[in-house]
Amino acid sequence: MSRSLSRFRLPAVLLFTAVAATLVGVSAIAEGNGSGSDGQPPSVSELVAGLEARDGLLKTYPDPKQGKVWLELPKPDDDGLVAEVLYIEGLLSGLGSNPVGLDRGQLGPSRLLQVRRLGDRVLFEEPNPKFRASSESADERRATTHSFATSVLWGSRVSALDPDGRALVDLTPFLIRDAHGVVRTLAMTEQGAFALDPERSAVDFANCLAFPDNLEFEAILTYGNTSPEPAGDHVASTSPNPDAVTLIQHHSFIRLPEPGYTPRPHDPRISANAIEFSDYSAPLDRPIQHRWVTRHRLEKVNPGPGPSPAVEPIVYYVDRGAPEPVRSALVEGAAWWAEAFEAAGFENAYRVELLPEGAHPLDVRYNVIQWVHRSTRGWSYGGGVVDPRTGELIKGHVSLGSLRVRQDRLIFEGLVGTAKTGTGDADDPVQIALARIRQLSAHEVGHTLGLAHNFAASGWGDRASVMDYPAPRVRVGADGELDLSDAYGVGVGAWDVHTIRWTYSEFAPGADEAQELEAIVRHGLDSGYLFLADQHSRPPEAADPRGNLWDNGEDAVAELEEVLRVRALALERFGEDRIHEGEPVALLQEVLAPIYFYHRYQLEAAVKTLGGLEFHYALRGDGQWATRMVDAERQARALDVILGILDPQALDLPEAVLSLLGPRPFGYGPNRELFDSATEPAFDALGAAATAVDHVLDGLLQPQRLARVADFHRRRPELPSVGSILDALVERAGRNVTSAGTNPRWVDIAGVTEQRVMARLIGLASNPDVDAGLRAEAESALSQVQDQLGPRQDTRSAWMRSELDRFFARPWEPTPSPRAASPPPPGSPIGSVEMAGCSMAHGHGR
Repeated sequence: MSRSLSRFRLPAVLLFTAVAATLVGVSAIAEGNGSGSDGQPPSVSELVAGLEARDGLLKTYPDPKQGKVWLELPKPDDDGLVAEVLYIEGLLSGLGSNPVGLDRGQLGPSRLLQVRRLGDRVLFEEPNPKFRASSESADERRATTHSFATSVLWGSRVSALDPDGRALVDLTPFLIRDAHGVVRTLAMTEQGAFALDPERSAVDFANCLAFPDNLEFEAILTYGNTSPEPAGDHVASTSPNPDAVTLIQHHSFIRLPEPGYTPRPHDPRISANAIEFSDYSAPLDRPIQHRWVTRHRLEKVNPGPGPSPAVEPIVYYVDRGAPEPVRSALVEGAAWWAEAFEAAGFENAYRVELLPEGAHPLDVRYNVIQWVHRSTRGWSYGGGVVDPRTGELIKGHVSLGSLRVRQDRLIFEGLVGTAKTGTGDADDPVQIALARIRQLSAHEVGHTLGLAHNFAASGWGDRASVMDYPAPRVRVGADGELDLSDAYGVGVGAWDVHTIRWTYSEFAPGADEAQELEAIVRHGLDSGYLFLADQHSRPPEAADPRGNLWDNGEDAVAELEEVLRVRALALERFGEDRIHEGEPVALLQEVLAPIYFYHRYQLEAAVKTLGGLEFHYALRGDGQWATRMVDAERQARALDVILGILDPQALDLPEAVLSLLGPRPFGYGPNRELFDSATEPAFDALGAAATAVDHVLDGLLQPQRLARVADFHRRRPELPSVGSILDALVERAGRNVTSAGTNPRWVDIAGVTEQRVMARLIGLASNPDVDAGLRAEAESALSQVQDQLGPRQDTRSAWMRSELDRFFARPWEPTPSPRAASPPPPGSPIGSVEMAGCSMAHGHGR
């Protein structure tokens, strides 16, 4: 087991002072709940006569004949408090649709739950740990508690009462309710108007379990479509009857941890996740906002700075449902973290094992790496159960999407073919995909250990963190062949060791912990470590070219050049050998998509160089510089390489490839892995090119980026201006049209590029949300397009000239933004575009 729960207790000392409640008479208890012969409520023993008592955290009585679960509650205290526990709900079974997101093993948020008995009512109330007062003054604590709302999650009447104060409540309605918000999720994802149907729902008594430190319950819930309209496509594709979605919901009541855990204040220079709360008793010269990192309780047998075994090791368990060889890869990758804990001074304090037979994956006693199937590939994520009072991690829970490893294999087969698949050699696409799943296992476990992403880690050191999103490191070798021998790394990186040392290190008794932690941070700063988080890496307007997803290398532009070489060679050699014998040739299109867009993430990294701003999460006095603009030479080089992607030869596909891309055969319907096509049933080569062009323009014409370019040029005139970037874009598009005249195959591709440039500039110039100065620059660039068209007499040029005339002749209203090119097939996490990242309680996924 991951831990003994002997340090948990019930009831816990309250952190929040509740509103004093005056207990009223209990005569009303009998109303509607049955009563004894004298009109009083029955006793507990009378109501549960003949039922099996299950002793645990609280005593329960399953009653399969009536379909009920009775919960026995001890005598309340003077404030009506019966118990205080952690409450977690989740889904044992899922819908199997990544876009909807109702996955097997998905946990809800960690909640502090106070069970209260007020007269004849029992309330399950969630306090508000986001707002608290740490003062010893009861009045100060009361003032804070009364200033913010709590949330009563459920209430019921008492069904039986003993003279000693024990009571019985029917827990069944609490268990058979939409605790996970399935109705809301289905509505938000446009799957229909569903509602929970109690008649098709029931408690699963075989899985209502009682342990000394936790209670576990499950219910089978059916959600019916209440609308005359058909259910959404995602429900229809994953449920046998789209009007009836049946899921298994899990509930856990968990004893609060024993005292002894010491919260660790968060430091923005370390990529540790944190809980956040306001302490209204903070001194006036200190902030009220507090952040405590999330981490497991880990203590040394021999306290101090030297190596020592742990009192209770951290153990992670891999789902038995993962097949070999994936299962072994998950164990191996997750086990990499042992190195980091050893560096933090813990011996044999972390290990990974197979989940014991019969163990429940949602049982709080197990940190679990769960293997989750969906109908389409998608995100993996790491989260778990966290004490919202302190940040202590009680249970780590990882969900790994099973189709991701197959997509990785498909990408490598698209790069080098299927000849080596299954051979076991170093360049076997299966072996490379397994190398990736090891890294993914380590990454998601890292989240459940309390670590956040570091999207700058791929740019310094040698794969400095498994908490980055790694692109495969593929190179064109000296022999002109693709070299995949170093596609993925092995083991955690320097940043991971650094972060675990800071988060988990235990210091000598009496040591100044703040000074010890600062010394660890200083070591990282002196070593050149860099940390950039999600909010400064994911958004399209992100400014620091060192923080990126799915990239490699210290120099984003140099790496883009290498990625483009890999892409060109892979497309040049693309053929039937990219699929297996006996498969329909038309399936090549699914293999082609990630290869044609192979450069997309490195392009996103390189484009951040334009208007780029590098920065540190600096603290006053730590010696770090705060910000610096990317110099003019780097920006000019980036622009030149990026515009090169618009050249027709980079956008075109060889005829040998296009001739293989036939329509889907009978029995193979369309899916989201395919290119959109305006030329059905033929492959739309010009449409694919337009999509690739739009990807470049998305980066170059991003409004916040252009606004930065304008302001940085104002402050440092040697940096590029918006006008110089737009002029270069228009000039390159026109030059491509001129040079394409020597190769008729490329004339239309160059024309499509110029047309997309014009359309996107019209959109920018017409956008009322964009600064007037940027709109003026876009309009000036459109004048240049108009001049560039000159005397051309081809039909495309004539149409563009007509569009520009209409734009410039507009009286007052701006021209509507032109229709975008078709989106590419899903990408991130080389998986899904429906989710921008999966944020669990204390981690993100991919």
